[in-house]
Amino acid sequence: MKTKKKTKLGIIGCGMISDAYFKAAQMFNNLEVTACADSLSERAQAKAELYGIRNMKIDELLACPEVEIVLNLTPPKAHYDVTMRILQAGKHAYSEKPFGIDFEQTSRIMTLAKEKNLRVGCAPDTFLGGGQQTARKMIDDGWIGKPIAGTAMVMGRGPEKWSQAPFFYDIGGGPMLDLGPYYITSLVHMLGPAKSVTAVTCKGSDTRIGGPDTVPHIYPVNVNTHLSGMVEFRCGTVITVITSFEVYKHGHSPIEIYGSEGSLQVPDPNTFGGPVRIFRRGYTEWETVPLSYIYTENSRSIGAADMACALQSGRKHRANGELANHILEIMLSFEKSGKLGKKVDLTTTCERPAPLPMGLEHGELDD
Repeated sequence: MKTKKKTKLGIIGCGMISDAYFKAAQMFNNLEVTACADSLSERAQAKAELYGIRNMKIDELLACPEVEIVLNLTPPKAHYDVTMRILQAGKHAYSEKPFGIDFEQTSRIMTLAKEKNLRVGCAPDTFLGGGQQTARKMIDDGWIGKPIAGTAMVMGRGPEKWSQAPFFYDIGGGPMLDLGPYYITSLVHMLGPAKSVTAVTCKGSDTRIGGPDTVPHIYPVNVNTHLSGMVEFRCGTVITVITSFEVYKHGHSPIEIYGSEGSLQVPDPNTFGGPVRIFRRGYTEWETVPLSYIYTENSRSIGAADMACALQSGRKHRANGELANHILEIMLSFEKSGKLGKKVDLTTTCERPAPLPMGLEHGELDD
């Protein structure tokens, strides 16, 4: 394994997702989490003690000269404000998904980052996992021919009984902004940028009943909980997308791509592994494809590790702000199309992220 300079990270937001980042960051030979902060000081203190790092106030962390990249793991409503503070402090910013809840705000993030010559990135980075990378390679190598159509479906009752349930049914939550980033990012990674969205949206009720620890026990539903539509990609592929918190059970694969020569089943994009399955003319059953890439376990932080590599080499990082901004516009366009009752043409675009090279050793990425 190559020895690389370690880029020092700071983490703002020590809630329920932070452990995945603290642990996964230890996998990569070019990252070192050095400090954390949270608006609730006791949460930051607990993580600092658990992972052997420094507990700082948010302003202190932003002023720390050795911290180069700050991970913004705050709730969605705070993503914009915290990311802007990170950039204003002269640090590169990497945010949990979604990039924001307001397209105009995230456009300002992109403008400020460009003015300050800083990088911004955003989860999900699961498209860099072995399952998604293998699916991308199958498409690029022509195994299903020209991609014509497909489906992307994530459906369930949602986290309605969780203690934090009201958070997921409020502005900034809902099935599209909570789970949609994994699915839409996977599609753009495989197919390239989109050009339009046509959708219908609704919600089943104005309130939900939580579990024994949910406060309040009966809470309002402030977002649409079923969004269904079609995303037209610039390459010509049309994908039917459903994100829903209104379904008790279904039998659909997470993502399927239908091509001129066969079909591809893509694994759950909220994970890093497989399985990847293919069906071609002449087959009698789906065939499982061996994964061609590493990082099949939970590797959240790989997007930040890729950003750190890119900072040293000068190349473009993969989970970048341009991609995240385009993903956000696609997701918000479901609501917009539903309200307008017509197709919405997208105003943003992005480059399709470069695939990872094969043959990487565990803990490293390409320069």
